[in-house]
Amino acid sequence: MSTFTEHAPGLVIRGFTPPLRLADYKAIAFDMDSTLINIECIDEIADAVGKKAEVAAITEAAMRGEITDFKDSLRRRVALLKGVPEGALMEVYTQRLRLNPGAAELIAACRAAGLRTLLVSGGFTFFADRVRERLGMDHAHANVLEIENGRLTGRVVGDIVDGEEKKHQLLALCQRLGCPPSQAIAVGDGANDLLMMAAAGLSVAYHAKPKVREQAMVAINEGGLDRLLEVVAT
Repeated sequence: MSTFTEHAPGLVIRGFTPPLRLADYKAIAFDMDSTLINIECIDEIADAVGKKAEVAAITEAAMRGEITDFKDSLRRRVALLKGVPEGALMEVYTQRLRLNPGAAELIAACRAAGLRTLLVSGGFTFFADRVRERLGMDHAHANVLEIENGRLTGRVVGDIVDGEEKKHQLLALCQRLGCPPSQAIAVGDGANDLLMMAAAGLSVAYHAKPKVREQAMVAINEGGLDRLLEVVAT
């Protein structure tokens, strides 16, 4: 288990002395659900068919790392969404989804410092594309829900974005930018973010599960995402 050093109330660090310089990095990758936004979208979609508790229990176990096969856990959860009207997605977006505190401020600071921004999610493109546009981010990569005749089929189209794919997307962005992964920052909260976080030069846990907090270089346990700017100076 890693040992953290208190930097300020609710903000702990490991392995370096702040501040670092944001301008020394070239890319930053974010998880979406419970990191950039306040909800797990799949749980809220499931509420439309009265299955939120069942789906949320699987989500929580997956994020804690108790379910190691993320792809299987997602397929199980998406199968429970069969028959949900397509309109329920927009209802979740407009009525329940909120940006987490400090998200807009942190991304604005990153863009001003010249970093490319990536949203990479085990959630769904319906939400990821809208959040990317709302925050002015450069890239978004997520899963595609299959919809037929205005209703969810209970299936995902194409390959599932899991921890390995999140890591791959971060490394691919670094390759396109011509920078080493050590010049990337990765921010997440769940177990499927750990591979991406381990590949980055700076890993950040935001209100994260214990397993993630223990392995991250920065853990924001209180306050907003912009608290990273207390550690990485603009």
